[in-house]
Amino acid sequence: MSESTQIGSRKTTRSILNEYGFHAKKGFGQNFLTDPAILQRIVEAAAVTSADNVIEIGPGIGALTEKLAQAAGQVVAVEIDQDLIPVLEKTLASYDNVTVINQDILKANLPELIQQRFTDPTKPIKVVANLPYYITSPILMNLLASPVEWSSITVMMQKEVAQRLTAKPGTKQYGALTLAIEYQMDAEVAFNVSRHSFIPAPNVDSAIVVLKQRQQPLTTKPFDKQKLMGFIRGCFAHRRKSLWNNLQTVIGKDENIKAKMTKVLEKIEISPQLRPEKLTLAQFINLLNALHQEKLI
Repeated sequence: MSESTQIGSRKTTRSILNEYGFHAKKGFGQNFLTDPAILQRIVEAAAVTSADNVIEIGPGIGALTEKLAQAAGQVVAVEIDQDLIPVLEKTLASYDNVTVINQDILKANLPELIQQRFTDPTKPIKVVANLPYYITSPILMNLLASPVEWSSITVMMQKEVAQRLTAKPGTKQYGALTLAIEYQMDAEVAFNVSRHSFIPAPNVDSAIVVLKQRQQPLTTKPFDKQKLMGFIRGCFAHRRKSLWNNLQTVIGKDENIKAKMTKVLEKIEISPQLRPEKLTLAQFINLLNALHQEKLI
């Protein structure tokens, strides 16, 4: 397929779907982006160059993949839907720098995939994806839990989720997902995308979020990263309750425990009556470490 064909135009998308008798599957959260200008903006937001290796999650019929192939050194596209593999084999046939894998990204061994599928695995690795709404958070958490040092992660997601990723303390969007992202990355909304740019149209608008490695290193580190993530999730389990009430659920309600928790909160100057969304990442880390020192965690 030539460079000028533009797989992602609305006319071409419908033509390809009709040719294969393919219907978007709700179970996979499939919505096909049909605006070549937006596809190009995604590639530009990700700052993809010929020096980059790119992993694309959920290539669909290959519309974004085509744009990535034209900009990147090499692209590995991971598609869970086996029915789309023959479509991708045809639409991307003219791009010899693209490898399509039929796999669930959540089950992929990412370091192994990079070593085996990229000609030069030492090049910067960028993730670019139009993520299914229902599985956005698990995929992001999986990427961040991986030992791979991503150069950047550029993803399209539900606008509401994008607001959560970039939320500030004290806002209703701020929560465990915000802090999990902030722990490793700087997040920025590049631009919004109307629901009318897709076939079929989803019920909500989308946004492109760019995640890059933190520019400012953490001044204080948790004694255990996984413990921190679990602790934060526990503290946000009941958003309308105070930090104190959530801590009792996470740690315990024994009088001795409560006395120690009171001592810890006084020491690090955090009011027990605050709601969890008022705490910064640094405060959560300090609280976790202080509770650990008291052998409460």
